[in-house]
Amino acid sequence: MADTRRALLHAARELFAERGYVATGTEDIVAAADVTRGALYHHFKDKADLFRAVMAECAQEMAERLVEQETARAELHPGDAWQLLRSGFQSFLDACNDAHFQRIVLIDGPAVLGHSAWDALVEEHGYILLAEVLAEAIREGNVEDLPVAPLTRMLAALISEASLYIARADDHVRAREEAGLVLERLLTGLGRGSALENSASAPGVS
Repeated sequence: MADTRRALLHAARELFAERGYVATGTEDIVAAADVTRGALYHHFKDKADLFRAVMAECAQEMAERLVEQETARAELHPGDAWQLLRSGFQSFLDACNDAHFQRIVLIDGPAVLGHSAWDALVEEHGYILLAEVLAEAIREGNVEDLPVAPLTRMLAALISEASLYIARADDHVRAREEAGLVLERLLTGLGRGSALENSASAPGVS
């Protein structure tokens, strides 16, 4: 049963990323997974339920990949929490052009499941870590001493809008560059001391 569920998730993910949710039928999914229609409805109540599981899987994989990537970067190039966070933001914007993440999570996700589904993913994978790093940056003296809870929410909203801007643009590469530039400029307003002095050298921004 676990193998069947995995086959359905894999097949659905490939088809959703390639064709989009609307153009993918359940018959296409069961054929690609080489299972019966009954097997699909045993594991998922309908196509939307399957899509929700695929979206959650894509989001979790991207979150884990970014954490691993930024942890490795911090070990190779130690720095203060604020600089590392800004680098992480730019890495996330890069990830917004990943084909699966872009189509499934950023484009079809809110359209199919509503914005509440996207908000739930941000809360699950982003708020706690972001709040911890912001608190550390404030303790280090590189970010203005502001209330962490609303700062976390507002920054998360800013990053969310930047990601959606990239995903929905006609020119994804240009949109990524523009979003990164604007994001970094806005973030310099939060910093003080070394954070302001280093604003021009943030990774991913020309």
